[in-house]
Amino acid sequence: MLLQRGILCALLLTLCSACTHGAAPVGRGKLVVATTISTLASLAQMVSGDRLDVVNLVPIGSSPEDYQPTPQNVARLRTARVLIENGAGLETWISHLVEGARNPLLHIVVCADGLPVKNGNPHLWMDPILARQYVRKIEIGLEQIDPSGRFFYRANLRRAVAQLARLDRSVRRKIETIPPPNRTMIVFHNAWQYYNDRYGIRTVGAIELSPGQEPSPRYLANLITLARQYRVRAIFAEPEYSPKLAQMLAENAGIQTVTNLYDDSLGNDPRIRDYVGLITYDTDIIVGALK
Repeated sequence: MLLQRGILCALLLTLCSACTHGAAPVGRGKLVVATTISTLASLAQMVSGDRLDVVNLVPIGSSPEDYQPTPQNVARLRTARVLIENGAGLETWISHLVEGARNPLLHIVVCADGLPVKNGNPHLWMDPILARQYVRKIEIGLEQIDPSGRFFYRANLRRAVAQLARLDRSVRRKIETIPPPNRTMIVFHNAWQYYNDRYGIRTVGAIELSPGQEPSPRYLANLITLARQYRVRAIFAEPEYSPKLAQMLAENAGIQTVTNLYDDSLGNDPRIRDYVGLITYDTDIIVGALK
């Protein structure tokens, strides 16, 4: 706790220095919506259109689970009218950031609140059906800070819900092309529980059970046994994590490694520039590896 307060004080001192030297405010001319991760920024953009400025806190390619906030994050929250966070334990640092921003006008939308969180897993947005609940919550939050835009937001919400329904149908059709015995995955960290549960893929195991916790040799040996038992065809990881453990496990199990899935963050690849692109891209990678 003392360390967190010390970090917060340092952030505030740096922020004050930046303000003294004339740092420009964020989102001048439009209300500002802050999101914690880029996937939420994409969902927020579907509802807000160009009426609001959507700014994101965790940079693309960084993990929100071990993120260290910056003075720029404090500055953004000071100018924002809405903060959209995932909740369910994903952003353990966010309460200290909100405290440091001291923004009495900030309205907070917690997307996972009231949704069926499984085993403390916060990655609900990876299921497009649950993502529809996210955009509904976001729309309500935007109406609260900008009531005059309600018809605009509601029209965008209808389009977003329809787009996510089409995405769900597309993913379903693609997963159905995978032979049922092949629908198994070992993942680096279990961002795939909701996606896999929705589309009938079995998550045999995860290499990293919690952020930064390296697995024991016994645990890895058990994963190798499971991979052989269930004839897992691939181990899946994300670019923001070191591929070494996944590659070592795959070599010992005699299977391939896939290291380019996206979940916590969008990518710089144009194909993964928004939420629909992310889910479409990931599905194509999964189908290619398991087919």
